Amino acid sequence: MDVSIIIVSYNTRELTLEAIRSALRETTRVRAEIIVVDNDSPDNSADAIAQAFPDIRLIRSDNIGFGPANNLAAREATGDYLLLLNPDTVTLDHAIDTLVEYARSHPNHKLYGGRTLFPDRSLNAMSAWGKPTLWSMFCRASGIAAVFKNSPFFDPESLGSWDRTTIREVPIISGCFLLIERTLWDTLDGFDEHFRMYAEEFDLCMRALKHDAHPVAVPDATIIHYGGASDRVVIEQTIRQYKGRAQLLTKHWPAWKAAIGIRCLDLWTLNKLARSSLLAPFRPAHRELASTWRTIFRRRREWHKAGAAMKNLPSVPSDTTNGVAA
Repeated sequence: MDVSIIIVSYNTRELTLEAIRSALRETTRVRAEIIVVDNDSPDNSADAIAQAFPDIRLIRSDNIGFGPANNLAAREATGDYLLLLNPDTVTLDHAIDTLVEYARSHPNHKLYGGRTLFPDRSLNAMSAWGKPTLWSMFCRASGIAAVFKNSPFFDPESLGSWDRTTIREVPIISGCFLLIERTLWDTLDGFDEHFRMYAEEFDLCMRALKHDAHPVAVPDATIIHYGGASDRVVIEQTIRQYKGRAQLLTKHWPAWKAAIGIRCLDLWTLNKLARSSLLAPFRPAHRELASTWRTIFRRRREWHKAGAAMKNLPSVPSDTTNGVAA
């Protein structure tokens, strides 16, 4: 098998069905299998998938999170490559074929991504990222990155004004559409399962860089990515993102540096709160925003605790998750 396409679904039934349908329709030049892990979706996604696609591998699981669910599927996979594909995506123009073929002809990269679009076909630049640094964290927290958006100096994590239409080596590939050599995945022992949701692909790529990987974005492999479809509550989504970032910094940075980085998350939130509060009397929409950011700021201890819990943790064994095949 050339590639194992892994989709982790949670409460996105119709989107997941379309993601599977488009992947099957557009993947014809390479040998592919699809493995879906459903994280106990309350919308009966698993039953709908089983009925619509009886021949694909479906694993019904407890809600174990994105990283652990991908690890669970990977243990069932037989492909030379693993393709992590979000359930809120649509594969376009043989994107998976193109990415696998590029990987076959350029094996030195080991880790590959494509280009993502919004549903209106405008660019979704979240397909690749720069590696977090203390400078990038400060620029975002202080608001400088927003003022000088896409500046390679003041907004380095966004990779400057690069429009994603050229092949480019990048530090981080988004987990929504990520192809990785199976041998590298096994060497890295997959996702670190301490990351339940968000930042796990940052951690994976940062570890891969230490194993002579050269992640690359291939624009001819293009998908639509709706984004955030399984996490619609803004407050909870933001806090989970911050918790993931706090874990990432704690794992990869010295303690003093991680502490400053996590404080930058506080400042980031405080700046958002201040801006929305100042605009609230003049723009009614910002009243709700101010309330949202006030709630997030009050819960800042949650990402501090997530960072603290990451210190000195042993590696999670890869066989700690459970699933039942459909």
